[in-house]
Amino acid sequence: MRRLLIAFALAAIPGVAHAQAVETLPDAPPQTLTDSVSVSYVMIPFTVLGSKGAPLTDLKQKEVALLVDGVPVKSDMFEPSQNEPVSFTILLDGSGSMALAGKMDAARSAVAALLARRKPGDDYSLWLFSDDEAKELVPFTEDSSAITRAMRTVQPFGKTAFFDALATMPERSRLGRNTTRAIILLSDGLDNASKLTRADIAGRLEGVSIPIYPLGLREDATAGAKEQGAEIELLAYVAQLTGGKLSLGIEPVQLASAVDALEHNLRAQYLIGFTPTGKGAVKYRRISLQLAGRVRAVRVRAGYRGTEPPVATALARVKPKQRKEGK
Repeated sequence: MRRLLIAFALAAIPGVAHAQAVETLPDAPPQTLTDSVSVSYVMIPFTVLGSKGAPLTDLKQKEVALLVDGVPVKSDMFEPSQNEPVSFTILLDGSGSMALAGKMDAARSAVAALLARRKPGDDYSLWLFSDDEAKELVPFTEDSSAITRAMRTVQPFGKTAFFDALATMPERSRLGRNTTRAIILLSDGLDNASKLTRADIAGRLEGVSIPIYPLGLREDATAGAKEQGAEIELLAYVAQLTGGKLSLGIEPVQLASAVDALEHNLRAQYLIGFTPTGKGAVKYRRISLQLAGRVRAVRVRAGYRGTEPPVATALARVKPKQRKEGK
């Protein structure tokens, strides 16, 4: 199945019903989706990496155990979900800061790299944001040239309402034809116009079951996220929260490498899941995975909002190893 700022987010899985709710917050864009408090199933896509950082594609069920708030959970699904077509929602920052240091050209380069790696069945939509609500430039299409043409027309102007735009994308990504979806955010991460705050966006994403892979458009791609400022810090947190990974870069070679890595991760995943019991308080519950020794890292969403999970009697057949969480 299923480095400008790129965020990939995966959503709905074939054959699984997802109960979701619409929530409106004061002074925030309406119609932002989160997992419902009455969610009927918790589906958890994850990617596991080996010693050289490459995704492992031959993981066995006995090599992984699921925990919620540190307690073993009885899952009723484990399966690979690889090489599935993806619906990509591209969210492009059109604000004035994108006219500086070749950032818009870098955005075009990143999109070109993404389109060049398309697989049969992939489709794409393009949304533009600055200091107002995101506007659709191209509805979902398999015609990659339509995206390329629209990208050429964008002239950066105005402020940046990055948080507001990102908060609305999970809902809009549902317009794609594929059950596997990805949100792609192209931005330098400089928010100066959003109604939503950092705390608001973190709260919104806590309840969304979609991994986000941010790629920050910054000239210095070698410094760590904390040295890049508050905006990049937030992006790193968003990635960790949703099971993605932050990358930074602006040169074409960096962007192509980042897209390659994202493609490998998106199309080399596993699914594990369970049905909540309906018992206990509806609250945010943290997810972690315990994996066999050959696994060096795992990318998985940080949690879900809902009732208690079904508790397992043991971490069946998984040899003791450090608990792996989203990294």
